[in-house]
Parts: sequence; C-alpha cells; structure tokens
Amino acid sequence: MKTTNRHMLRWQIAIQEYRGNRTMIYKEGKSHTNADGLRRWPLDNVKSNPAYDPEVAAKIPIHLMEIDRKKNFRFSEWEPESCTLESGNTDSEGTETPILVISSSELHTEFFSAVLKSYVKHKQCGILLQLLQQKYRSPDLESQLEEPGLRAYKDNKFLLIDGLLYHRERYTSALTVVDRDHISLILQECHDYPYMGHMSEDRTKERVASTAWWPKWEQELGEYINTCERCQKANRKHGKKYGLLQHIEEPKHPWETINMYWVTGLFPGGKENYNSCLIIVDRFSKSMRCLPCRKEETSMDTALLFWNNIISTCQVPRIIISDRDPKFTSEFWANLYDRLGTKLAFSTAYHPQTDGLAERMIQTMEDILRRFWAYGMEYKDHEGYTHDWVTLLPAVQLAYNISQHSTTGKTPAVVEKGWNPLFPVDHLKKNLLTIHPTAKDFHDMWTRACETAARCIAEAKEYNKQRWDKTHMEPDFKEGDQELVSTLNFSDLRGPKKMRDSFVGPFTIIRLIGKNAVEVKLTEEFSRKHPVFP
Repeated sequence: MKTTNRHMLRWQIAIQEYRGNRTMIYKEGKSHTNADGLRRWPLDNVKSNPAYDPEVAAKIPIHLMEIDRKKNFRFSEWEPESCTLESGNTDSEGTETPILVISSSELHTEFFSAVLKSYVKHKQCGILLQLLQQKYRSPDLESQLEEPGLRAYKDNKFLLIDGLLYHRERYTSALTVVDRDHISLILQECHDYPYMGHMSEDRTKERVASTAWWPKWEQELGEYINTCERCQKANRKHGKKYGLLQHIEEPKHPWETINMYWVTGLFPGGKENYNSCLIIVDRFSKSMRCLPCRKEETSMDTALLFWNNIISTCQVPRIIISDRDPKFTSEFWANLYDRLGTKLAFSTAYHPQTDGLAERMIQTMEDILRRFWAYGMEYKDHEGYTHDWVTLLPAVQLAYNISQHSTTGKTPAVVEKGWNPLFPVDHLKKNLLTIHPTAKDFHDMWTRACETAARCIAEAKEYNKQRWDKTHMEPDFKEGDQELVSTLNFSDLRGPKKMRDSFVGPFTIIRLIGKNAVEVKLTEEFSRKHPVFP
C-alpha cells in the first residue's frame, strides 16, 4: 500500500499490540465472500452454513450468549478459558490464548429461567423451538405457526441461543417473551421507573425494541403509555382544545340582552368608599354602564342599584349573561328576575369566554383609568382638582360610548339613541351649514343604523366562530365517563405551581351542561369546588 489515510492509520496503531502473536494475510475481494464479518449476524459453523469449515469446527467451540442490556454486568478476566486458534503462516500449529469472557454473575438468572419455563406452556414457542433445533425445514410444523411468528420465522428473524428465543431486527436482537407477567415487567422497566422518566411512546419504543419482543408489542406499548396514570396527570395537553364556539342568541333591539360583571379589589374611593365596580354592557349597541359599588353589598343592594340605573332608564332586559357571583345565585335575586320575566343565563364556571364582551369592556375601562393613575391612586387635573377612580367613572363611560366600535362600525350612542352627545369641541362647527332632518328622516336614519349594527354583529360572530374553531374541537364526553380535570382551575393545591400535576382525577361525569361543559362528581378532597368544568 503506497499511501495510508487517517482511517487506516488508526487501525494500524490499534493492532500494534497484537504483533508477534498474529499474522495478517491479504485475501482478494473476489474470493473474500464473507467480508465485513464484524457487522454481519453470526452464523454457527454448521454444515448448513455455506462457509462451513470442518477444521475450524473441530478446533474452536463457539458459544454465543446474548445479554440483556438493561441488567448490570461487568467485563472481567475471570478464569480465562483457552482454545486453539489458527495463526496463519506461523511455525507452530496453534497457540493457547486467553479469551476475555463476560461474567454473568450479576445477571438475573431467575428471570431467564422463568422465560424458559414460559416457552414450554406456549404452543407457538414450542413449535418455533422445534423448527430452530432441526437442521431442515418442516412444512408440517410451519403450517401450525400463526402470524406474526410465521412471517418472522420465514424471514430468518429468530435465533436460538442457550435455549432462549431472540428476535432480530437489522443490527439488534431482543429476547422473545410470551408470559403476561414478563411483558408487564419489561414495560415497567422501560417506562415507569425514575431512570426511564416516563418518556413518550417513541422514546420508550426504542428501549423496548432493543430489550424484548412479543407479537403486537408496538400496539400494546402504545396502549400502556396512553393509559399511564402518571403520564395523563403530569403531561400537558397539546393540540386542539375542547369546545367549539357556541353562538349566544343575539338581540334585535338595544338592552334586550346584557352582560354583567363585577370588578373587585379596587382601591377604596369616593365618599362611600367604593371598592368594586359593576360593569353592564348592552350586547346590541355595545353601550356600557359603570356603576361603583361595594364588595360587601347584599343581593338587595345590587338589585336596587340595577333598578335605579338600568331598568328605570333603559328597559327590563330579557337575557342577562353574568359570572357565577353569589349575588346572582341567591334565592332573592332569582325570584326577583322571575317576577320581571327575565331569564338568567349564567356563564359556565371557569370559562370566561362566555362573558367575553364584559371582559373586554373591563380591559378598556382599566386601560383608560390607568392612563390617569400612572403615578398614584388620585388624579389631579390642570386646574388643581383631585379625582379618584370613582369620580372618573362617568367620564370613562362617556368616552367609551361616543367612540366607534369595531363590530358595528358606529358609536354605541348612535346605535342606542340615534345621535352623539354634543361637546365643547362640537360648538366650533356652529358656522358650518347643517341640515336638520325631519322626524321621518331621523327615524329612517336610526333604523338603518340599527340594521347595519345587527348585520355587522352577525358577520363578526361568524368570523369569530371560524377563528375559534380552527384551534378547538368538539368534545366527545358522555354521562358516566371517567375524565381528568385540568388543575388550572384549582388554586389550593399543595406544592409549587410548576411542579403540580397538569390534571387531577379521574372524576365521574354526572351530566352534560350545553356542548362545552360537564358536571362531575368531585371527591371529598375537592368537595368545596364548583363541580362544573369546561
């Protein structure tokens, strides 16, 4: 060889220690039919082997032993065995060379003994053992094999080593197990234990494939991981969320359907030390009312506040969409609206999207107030007067109601009343030519504004549904099912939030509430929680 590359040079250095004991003889490629022996499956030196050499068979007793890679073993020169190996063109016929063997003292011999016993009780394994022990094919025995064992046998994927069946796939071989207890043990060893980490199906499949084999093992592995209790509770849910967007019956007139929501935790303000705010939104005109109140007020106080500010100035709404506040669930509140002919439509617990309109109004209100409260709990105007959030609420309400809404394309004041209130800046337009419409023209204009608002609301509703449904799917829950519940709705669980399980349960579904919520039977540990979940 004239030149040597780095690959050959490394091998030359590696075999230096064998100099004097071995002689390497070059063999031409056309006569070297069994080249690359280290990467090929070992074949016994028997007569059925095309490369059978009787001289080698007489001198070298070959014993193969597969070792479960999951068990602990060690390499040692424990009582080295000796055998005669040909050394090429040497003076002596052979030399006595110690062979490095693998000590099996650490292996679980009881497990392999149990596997051997399970073969005796299994009919298909018994047939395979007979076929592999014979030196010729037996059509009668092969006809008794079932799939997938028959296909694997015809593809020469089974090996018989020390009485144990091994299934080989490309460059790996795995012990064949048939007993259900052994299969369960393999699955637990490859998935459940801390050093395996409860990994995903693909990662666990790689471990099982190199350890054990049994018919339909991939399907059983998938079922095992999908039903793993720890994985279901600890893993986070990915993909589409449950619950398609459900349409709320849209109103046809102002103040026919309203949203109500309480904003709590505010800094005490005003002469009455208000610490909460009741947000009321008309779903048709998008008009908003901001009513300061106290968190400690009873349902009677809330009813009086609603009567003085909504019923007396607007009308009695037909549908009220609200959160599950105790004020609304009290017997007095329900009876009051039953006499008024109002249908209470509570939003689903832990599902604020039902009350999304009020939620968005709250964000807008807080944004406006925050601009004036940037440096304290009070705001001082350019004339030196001090204002807190209570005195600013009417201005916030007016500013919102005269601003164009993205859904209707008009201001809430125009849709509700047909005109916008005048402000000092509007008096600058007094010299402009104005046309005063007649009563009929005004009625037509208001009617067109309402029709436009209704059409825009319907279009916006359909657009929102299409966007929502792209990332959600329809749930397939049924009464009596056992389901896990997300821990996002549980704030009193022990331990740090990042280390908590993603789900708790399972709980039994008692009844379905609409299409996107269920009522479950909670255990005693969570008996104080509201039993309705999305």
